[in-house]
Amino acid sequence: MADDIICSGFFRAAEGAKLSCLDKFQDSGMLQFISGNILEAFYNFFAALLNPGMWLNWTDSQSMMRFIYYGGSVELFFVLFVCLVVLTAVAMRKRAVMWGVVRGLEGFSNGMGRLFAWAGLIMVIQQIIIVFMQRIFTRPDISIGLGIPLQFDISWFAEELKLFNAMVVCLCVGYTFVQGGHVRVDLFYAGAKFRTKKIVDMFGAVFFMIPFAVVTWMYGWYFLWRHLVTPNPSASDSLELLLRKARVLKWNVETIGFSPNGFNGYFLFKVLLCMFCVMVILQAIALFYRSWCELREGEESAGKYLDKDTLGEGEEAYEGAH
Repeated sequence: MADDIICSGFFRAAEGAKLSCLDKFQDSGMLQFISGNILEAFYNFFAALLNPGMWLNWTDSQSMMRFIYYGGSVELFFVLFVCLVVLTAVAMRKRAVMWGVVRGLEGFSNGMGRLFAWAGLIMVIQQIIIVFMQRIFTRPDISIGLGIPLQFDISWFAEELKLFNAMVVCLCVGYTFVQGGHVRVDLFYAGAKFRTKKIVDMFGAVFFMIPFAVVTWMYGWYFLWRHLVTPNPSASDSLELLLRKARVLKWNVETIGFSPNGFNGYFLFKVLLCMFCVMVILQAIALFYRSWCELREGEESAGKYLDKDTLGEGEEAYEGAH
């Protein structure tokens, strides 16, 4: 390029720094946009690592605005995309690395699922307590705590039950996939050959699971922050505009319920929406890697290292029925 362009790169060390970057190239077409962002992703990755204070120091309002902006940005997408491509290239050459990633990601999904599955039991117990307090003891509220009690209206606890349900749905999604518990609409998969199944799994992970989760994240990220801070950030805002808004940035956590005394922590559902996207993306990567390894190693490797729960001896007929 003949002229130096002011780069709006990812986590740049100082706003307004003059860099001979790829802006002009990226604006000249779709292929140039993709290839330019891939090239810039290498700079963005190391700039983020070497300047953590520019986006992690939340005592500085501009740093916080950078975190909000880049969390749902094209720049972040290409940084993660390049990292995933590099990891996949290495793992395809060293299958032990790929199996290690599979075991790690599936272990994480299983751990999260087994932990937050207890939210279902807590939800049932809390519902029983609500019924007893309302119908038998005719109490308008419930007080919990030692020393300083936590006291809310019965309607608060009744609405809060939805949070436990959301935890099960959002944080156990990967676990359910590993355990084979998701509902399938099977038109040809069951009767397909082993290699065909693996190819279908890889195609679904790349072209259905990951794009769905990425698009949901792009919307959900700003949806979350609009209920946490003011002035409200928007996906259409440029970094420069958000940095100007940072002058009057302040926390404004959503505490409005659907009823006067109802549950007032609905911002937690927005957090869970973003966590759901993370769980789906991680499981899609694990599915693609597992399918690739099983495709290369043959049918005898099916289910290798798979950690599935069991109901115990004599209960085999009920496996998968839940």
